[in-house]
Amino acid sequence: MKRSDITLHARHRDKLQALLAHPRGHEGAAYMLLGKSEIAQDPWDLEPRTRYTSYEVIAIPQEDRVDASDKHVTWNTNSFAQLCRRAKEEGLVPAIVHSHPGGFDGFSEQDDRNECDLFTMARNRNGEGTRLVSVVQVGDSLYRARVWEDDMTPLHCHRVTTIGTRIEIQSTDAPPPSETLARQALAFGPEVNGLLKQLSVAVVGCGGTGSPVVQLLARLGVGHILVIDDDVVEHSNLNRLYGATRKDADHAVPKVDVMAREVTMMGLDIEIQSVSGWVDAPDIRDALKSCDIIFGCTDDHSGRLYLNRIAHFYLIPVIDVGLVLMPRDDGEPGLLEMAARVSVLFPTSACHGCRGTVDRVRAREEDLERLDPAEYERQKTEAYVRGAGNPAPAVVTFTSEAATMAVNELLAGLVDFRGSGGWTWQRYRKLDKGFERSQAAQPRSDCPVCGSEEYWGLGDVDPFLDRIG
Repeated sequence: MKRSDITLHARHRDKLQALLAHPRGHEGAAYMLLGKSEIAQDPWDLEPRTRYTSYEVIAIPQEDRVDASDKHVTWNTNSFAQLCRRAKEEGLVPAIVHSHPGGFDGFSEQDDRNECDLFTMARNRNGEGTRLVSVVQVGDSLYRARVWEDDMTPLHCHRVTTIGTRIEIQSTDAPPPSETLARQALAFGPEVNGLLKQLSVAVVGCGGTGSPVVQLLARLGVGHILVIDDDVVEHSNLNRLYGATRKDADHAVPKVDVMAREVTMMGLDIEIQSVSGWVDAPDIRDALKSCDIIFGCTDDHSGRLYLNRIAHFYLIPVIDVGLVLMPRDDGEPGLLEMAARVSVLFPTSACHGCRGTVDRVRAREEDLERLDPAEYERQKTEAYVRGAGNPAPAVVTFTSEAATMAVNELLAGLVDFRGSGGWTWQRYRKLDKGFERSQAAQPRSDCPVCGSEEYWGLGDVDPFLDRIG
């Protein structure tokens, strides 16, 4: 059976709860429009699946509401027809949401009949291939969901995930407790191990910060890890690349193969998949779309801008790691700046462009160098583009500290161990001074990625991520 799951943005969850609340405990109802992410092959179970992402929550107009009690809610279908029209025009999936304030956990026989009628109405209007998603809110905050693709039997969603400054997972197939992680359960409770086990996490870039991130994720008990990098081990990497040996450098072993080998040797029942290639490659898209979290540990600006858009189109948080070790400019040993930065990219927070954490000109030059090396060399000769410059300093203790900051941000999103409401959108640590601060940045109103909600949760579009070239 094809699997499916739903990701709700926390602001949509909050709006649903407000719309469904009733002072006398009556059932409530609302509509949603969802984006859709079709995954041809999940990298771990190799099966196709669909992820739906919240795009908009819509109140049912007062004039359409007919009746409600603690056992039922009824409304006429005028507004539902308008919902279906918008879904077809905008390439979205219509969804109905209602509540069971009394706590009945599931869909009733009356739900089955009503939803089947609504699905038939939607299909008659929008044509073959129409889908209808149904979500029920059980009590105040538990969600169950299913998808109608025909008028026979709906497909149950195995998971509903809500993401804002926290990650909240409600699953029908929670894993059993792990003895290996018992000491971790003493710190945060047994639930965190179950949450980590259910996560699928990508690490893009397996160098100085990416390799310790992979190690930490595996030791934390993340169930599924995907590593992506197009580079091989070199001798100059051995001072900071976790798990790499001189033999790996002698034989130019791909970094992702080293990561997979080391995690497999841990014997911690972690499923790890590796992909050697640049993150934009078409065959990597499905793998990225399958993930719940992405760690951006690459130092190229183009790749980071690409992940920036993934976060907003697919509601997949990207935890981006940056490290600056700036050498003195007088030729003497020492550093002018030593700092680590961790940013969480997700709708409602500022994107890379608005934070000023990427160089767009440099990103275009990187694209040119990768896609047309001859033209890049010609332009470099004529000084239209910049060269790569000297290698940056790298010290394993500092790359590891930045990696730890990043993985701790994931933990904050799961268990809020700081008591501040989840993760921080951006943390900046002065490595030489020993202090850290959070940094705020606001989306620019003219930013196409984070300045409007047009792309947030939109899912699959053609061209991919609405990028041309």
